[in-house]
Amino acid sequence: MKKVLCFGEFLLRISPAADNQTAEKHPMQLYMGGAEANVATALAGWNVPTKYCTVLPDNFMSSHVIDYLEYKGIYTSSIIYAGNRIGVYYLEKGADLKGKMVYDRDHSSFSQVKPGMIDWEKVFRDVDWFNLSAISPALNQNVADVCLEAVEVASKMGITVSLDLNHRARLWKYGKDPLEIMPQIAQHCTVLMGNIWSANSLLGIAVDEHIHSHKSREAYLNHAKETSLAIIEKFPKCNTVANTFRFDSNQEDITYYTSLYTEKEQFSSEVFSCKGVVDRSGSGDCYMAGLIYGKYNSLPPQEIVDFATSAAFGKLQELGDSTEQNVFRVKKMM
Repeated sequence: MKKVLCFGEFLLRISPAADNQTAEKHPMQLYMGGAEANVATALAGWNVPTKYCTVLPDNFMSSHVIDYLEYKGIYTSSIIYAGNRIGVYYLEKGADLKGKMVYDRDHSSFSQVKPGMIDWEKVFRDVDWFNLSAISPALNQNVADVCLEAVEVASKMGITVSLDLNHRARLWKYGKDPLEIMPQIAQHCTVLMGNIWSANSLLGIAVDEHIHSHKSREAYLNHAKETSLAIIEKFPKCNTVANTFRFDSNQEDITYYTSLYTEKEQFSSEVFSCKGVVDRSGSGDCYMAGLIYGKYNSLPPQEIVDFATSAAFGKLQELGDSTEQNVFRVKKMM
């Protein structure tokens, strides 16, 4: 059985302790993270054979990272060693990625990857699905070139390519607009996931600036369909587009639902809602993992969108970046 390969930077996350009792002795807590590593962790936990490719320094910290990944059931043979440090980010307790967060990724091992450093044909020889995110090309031109290099090889080899359109504006600091980089990568992708706003920022797909005034789920889903059709028209290799919607009506109330356009039809999830979340990090990664899980196992489209949405919503109630949910728990929530 061939594997799913996830490519991106492994990150260490540092956050204040989750409760006051823990904080008395250990005021800061360390979590394993990185968008693509989160996807790989979820997939491996759902019994999908998964490889992870990243760049780590050759030191004892990387040995602990490798032990962690292999404990989770992830194949690590495609990880390469170079540079001197693992990337880090700092996140306030319970904060959104748009809130109180600081990146410390400059000069990390992954950020110094260059075209030609990875033998993609070798890495892809036992792979039939390749997953990456828009976070990597945001780091610098060399990483963007490596991502383009990877999807070009994957596309030539007939491998399904999925791309998470997660837009991190604070990372795009090297003089290039995302619209100069991301469309070149997207043209080789089969599956795209994001939302109507990231599709606009990263791919130039039109967005209704007054969509919020409609204040209806139907309006958002109709816009998601329009966005999906526009993406598929602009990027002919793409046949599946997912759009997620998460609204925080105040600091506590969360509403979440998604849509999936595939097989020339749109499928939508139920509306999930809750009061308060444990941790917002990794929810979108969990959705991507659910989407890959469903496609990998040839599930019906409605079951795919239901599974992915349930998994992503469930992640909001877990501490840390990656999910510990098993398939039974996700389906129970469905």
